[in-house]
Amino acid sequence: MKKLAITIIAATLSFGAMAGDPVAGKAKSMTCAGCHGMNGISNNGMWPNLAGQKEAYLASQLKMFRDGKRNNAMMTAMAKGLSDTDIANLSAYYANLK
Repeated sequence: MKKLAITIIAATLSFGAMAGDPVAGKAKSMTCAGCHGMNGISNNGMWPNLAGQKEAYLASQLKMFRDGKRNNAMMTAMAKGLSDTDIANLSAYYANLK
């Protein structure tokens, strides 16, 4: 029982540490706006809308671009300099847009 409680507490703390700051994400999103739109709604069908996407999905995609696990020349270049905190913040920002 004690081991289960410790596991639950650790998982909760880890989840909380990964939660992004939408305000910081908005400030960081200016470089994304050229393709994905000022409010995460793209004006070009070639680029996806980011507004309202699930936070975990956005974070996983950005990490895959950054880490070379997903290949797109533009996105790889854009994501290469992002920290885990930057990714969490951007993901929180776009997930909170409607």
